[in-house]
Amino acid sequence: MASNRLRQARNARGWSQRRLVAGIEQYAQQHGLDVASTASLSVYVSEWENERRAISTEHATILRGVLGLTDAELFETPVKTAPTSTSDAYDELATRIDAARAISASMVDVLLSQTELLRTMDRQLGAPQLVDQMTAHLGTLQDALTFAVLPDARRPVARALAGAATLAAWQALDVGAADRAWRHYELGKTAARDADEPAFLAHAMGEQAYVLADADKPELAIALVQEAQREGQGRIPPRLVAWLYAAESELCALAGRAEECRRALDHAAAALPACDEPRDSAMPSIFLNQSHLTRWRGNALALLGDDQAVNDLYAALNGMDPTFVRAQAG
Repeated sequence: MASNRLRQARNARGWSQRRLVAGIEQYAQQHGLDVASTASLSVYVSEWENERRAISTEHATILRGVLGLTDAELFETPVKTAPTSTSDAYDELATRIDAARAISASMVDVLLSQTELLRTMDRQLGAPQLVDQMTAHLGTLQDALTFAVLPDARRPVARALAGAATLAAWQALDVGAADRAWRHYELGKTAARDADEPAFLAHAMGEQAYVLADADKPELAIALVQEAQREGQGRIPPRLVAWLYAAESELCALAGRAEECRRALDHAAAALPACDEPRDSAMPSIFLNQSHLTRWRGNALALLGDDQAVNDLYAALNGMDPTFVRAQAG
């Protein structure tokens, strides 16, 4: 029986066993699944954590959705590799290379559409519910890029992977999986360089700064987002320029650097395009218009203890797209 890290995951979230049981019941209700009674689930959780009962495949699926964990994070399972003959290995490699060559522009569009669907679901449902879908999607893109040989085949797949990896990293950060988030951001940065996409690289660097902030390294986080600004200078869309300044403002607020926070907010407002459209087609992962920036400003000013934050946050609520459920809750 593989050992599990359920107790550590629960404690990391500050949850009691009762809170975890409630999460299991809520997830089951939302997905039309049958689970045991509350009393039985309480026993199960205790037995799982003390490894007196194996976590079934069905319950593992629910726990991944509730906690936002991957199988590798939930279980400590030894990796076993089957012996493979040399000829079989080359046959498998040739098959994978042929499959990667067969990926057409329309297939890349399908993969991009899947990323967009996962992004929409994340806005409305939250990251924990998507861990299985996101893991499978990233695996597909990584395989396609690994076995794509020539640049004209690699670049579109690398671009798709850069966007998907950055989304997966933000979702991992959202559930407290810092190591997974960091690795996904590194994957996104590598893919962005492979695709020669400075905007995707700058965005991944800007978001990665939040991992450093969560790790109580705010000064290093500010330095990274400023490096992202330099990396993209003159080569990224204005909306992303504004986004990076807004990120800098929030990180400066976390570090208690009030004057620099307000200056970065001013730079963000100056760089933001005047239109009310929140996204650019070239950079679909960025959502930022005046309403979004007002919310960001309110968050930053709240961290500084500035009373103006209340007015900004109410103004943001009044102008917010109702599909941004998590943003409204925040």
